[in-house]
Amino acid sequence: MTTIAIIGLGLIGGSMALDLRSQLNVTVLGVDNNPGNAQLAADLRLVDRLVTYDEAIDMAEVLIIAIPVHLIEQLLPKVLDDIKEGTVVIDVGSTKGQICESVSGHTNRGQYVAAHPLAGTEFSGPAAAISGLFRNKNNIICDKELSDNTALELTEKLFKSLGMTTQYLDSNAHDKHMAYVSHLSHVSSFTLSLTVLDIEKDEHKIFNLASTGFESTARLAKSNPETWVPIFQKNNKHLIDAIDEYSSYLLKMREALVKGDTKRLHEMMTEANDIKRVLTR
Repeated sequence: MTTIAIIGLGLIGGSMALDLRSQLNVTVLGVDNNPGNAQLAADLRLVDRLVTYDEAIDMAEVLIIAIPVHLIEQLLPKVLDDIKEGTVVIDVGSTKGQICESVSGHTNRGQYVAAHPLAGTEFSGPAAAISGLFRNKNNIICDKELSDNTALELTEKLFKSLGMTTQYLDSNAHDKHMAYVSHLSHVSSFTLSLTVLDIEKDEHKIFNLASTGFESTARLAKSNPETWVPIFQKNNKHLIDAIDEYSSYLLKMREALVKGDTKRLHEMMTEANDIKRVLTR
């Protein structure tokens, strides 16, 4: 029987708990500092048992940290201080550079695997947890050469059991790519929503006129700031570069509109259509 403890029982941690708990010979323990979230996770039967941090350290063979990224960075060194020999520690944060740096010289660094399952929704908390969230999705493991073979193999097996395919990146490359393909999308969604809310004070009119295009683009603006402010903060450098490049294309689009340059608009839209090639791989 493998005992897995998950610290943080929100969307990601709770969804992992659900799917891991459904497997044979697995016991899932849950840790959450928010009493309301902990009780809700228990009520929803996301975990087999709620435990304290100390109990999780003592009992778990695998410990998954699924809390906001700035808190992972604070907690991870303590976890590596406290774990027993052989315990595997996995974090599932959306940024990796500063988290990995926080334990770069730690004696137990080999027992830690830096992972990022590329899955989620705009919802948060234990009630947002859903079974099958990770199926047919990609997982990224960063700086794999710094993890022991045993820890790495166990982590790969765990994510495969969730239905994921694992890829490997340097932690800095991970953060740069995430700034463009994930974090910038959230910036765009938050900004679009702020713009529309500012212009359209009549919310009833927004509701009546909003099409599926607006709804899909603004969907991410419903994401929890408690999760996303730390992500933006921890990936500040790469995200600013991404915003600068994004802004330059907005200005080019604006310039074409001001000039009535339909040829240039058509060229830009045709060039953008190539995203289909990326999204259908």
